Amino acid sequence: MLRKYSSFRSLSDNIKLGSLTAFSAGMVNVISVIAFFAFTSNVTGHYAILAQEIAKGNWYQAAIVFVWISLFFLGNFASNLMIIHNNKQEDRYKAHALPLAVEILCLLGVGLYMQFYYSETLQETETLVAILLFAMGLQNGLTASISNSAVKTTHLTGLTTDLGILFSMFTKKEFRSDKALLDKARLLLCIMVSYMTGGIISGVIYYELNSMAFFVVCFVLCIVMFYDYYHLKVTKGKGSSAGLVHEQLTGATLEAQKGNI
Repeated sequence: MLRKYSSFRSLSDNIKLGSLTAFSAGMVNVISVIAFFAFTSNVTGHYAILAQEIAKGNWYQAAIVFVWISLFFLGNFASNLMIIHNNKQEDRYKAHALPLAVEILCLLGVGLYMQFYYSETLQETETLVAILLFAMGLQNGLTASISNSAVKTTHLTGLTTDLGILFSMFTKKEFRSDKALLDKARLLLCIMVSYMTGGIISGVIYYELNSMAFFVVCFVLCIVMFYDYYHLKVTKGKGSSAGLVHEQLTGATLEAQKGNI
């Protein structure tokens, strides 16, 4: 899920990565809505709130929402920064796993703080929401960067738009047999179902586990991290020649990513 980059990824790689990370993003978002009355997996609504607060002259509230949006941006920025500056064959897994490790630390921190210190003040809530938005930015930046923007898991607006376009194309016979379009639809449907499933499950378990539900999210993300760690250990020594070819093509892949951006 994490060891391959850009066009070297298979549909299976993207489905596994997209499903598990969308599942965790759905969990985080629903927990945030229940605990903080705020969305943390996307910022579209926050832009609307920012505009509304500015129009009303509520400068403190506008500043808080601006900071939230900035932290989501910063998460995406930091994630891609870690990847493109460590995109070498021997460091690729570490570069891809690092944003996920930071995300896990953020979620663990929020969960532990809520468990032992949270007194539900406004300032605490604003800070915890900010940390979660940064964590979701990290995740979205990671999945989008390494999949060449094929996998975006923390929000469903673009995904629903793409699905609507794809399904309208499938009304014509020639598009229904197009493998690339069918694969894209399969990936997007997996992400959508996983996000919804994660949200439903977190909505159920939060009332039983409270803030410990964040630990469940961290467990899911650890599966993503250690799945590839295991495969790298198993295949170590078997793929040295393939790795050399991969390394030689890295420059071309980065150029392709720049072109897509």
